[in-house]
Amino acid sequence: MPPDNETIAEQVFVALADPSRRSILAVLASGGPATATDLADRLPITRQAIAKHLALLTDAGLVIPEQGERRRVRYRLHSAPMQVAQQFLAALARDWDGPLAALKDHLEGSS
Repeated sequence: MPPDNETIAEQVFVALADPSRRSILAVLASGGPATATDLADRLPITRQAIAKHLALLTDAGLVIPEQGERRRVRYRLHSAPMQVAQQFLAALARDWDGPLAALKDHLEGSS
């Protein structure tokens, strides 16, 4: 059974909580698919640490490993989980808009 949207969003938020993983995603977004070695050359992170971060990003569905030349694995961004997380946040924001507006009106009316 595929994960539900809330589970997908949670995995994305866990993945994005780490600044090193955000840096990896930023490099992939700006430079396109890359290997762990390519990423280690561009970031102040060891190749071993990058490999661990890439495993978590892969589990969250944010990157997809692809076989390259000479058994080198290249990682590319996959936006679908990020879109699910954005939709989750948008729905949460919509749910907050009404109560927050009511609270604002109440507080402004009390002064």
